[in-house]
Amino acid sequence: MAFSIETDRLTMRLRTGDDAAWNLELLAGHEGGTTMTVDEAAQRLTEQHETARDIGIGLLTIRRRAEGDPIGYCGLIVGRSTIDEPEIAYELLPRFRGLGFATEAAAAVVEAACATERTRLWATVRSWNAPSFGVLGRIGFRRDHCTTDDRGEIVFLVRDATATRSSGDAGPHGCGVRVR
Repeated sequence: MAFSIETDRLTMRLRTGDDAAWNLELLAGHEGGTTMTVDEAAQRLTEQHETARDIGIGLLTIRRRAEGDPIGYCGLIVGRSTIDEPEIAYELLPRFRGLGFATEAAAAVVEAACATERTRLWATVRSWNAPSFGVLGRIGFRRDHCTTDDRGEIVFLVRDATATRSSGDAGPHGCGVRVR
């Protein structure tokens, strides 16, 4: 997968330890928050960066092109899936949600994944997360099955490389997304 992606409004690069401060801001908004220090977060991100380089997939920092500020992350992970059929993951800082950035970033990551000749991608979403279902629907994911864990229902969505968006717009790899 490409570790450097640009779209009309965004640049995305593999996360590094320099992303620790804003990443902690994201983690603080999660259930239970975080007790991690900036140094601990930097170390964790550095380790994730090295792993991504080794396995060929990882999470990218999303930055607005014009402003250069970090707004979240998007990329591919093993997660609840496999290296051959990875899971897309994304999250934005709250102030950047609802502006189309997640859809733009996720579409670009799907295109990058299709360029590696992967045939299927997965996503897992908590059943209450309507905004994520919207993002995934716009980029060609469909509901596959559900499971539950101690925190509730998890919906698995899948996207085949031959899927196209409802507009029929196909990118250069036939993946159904266009990225600048």
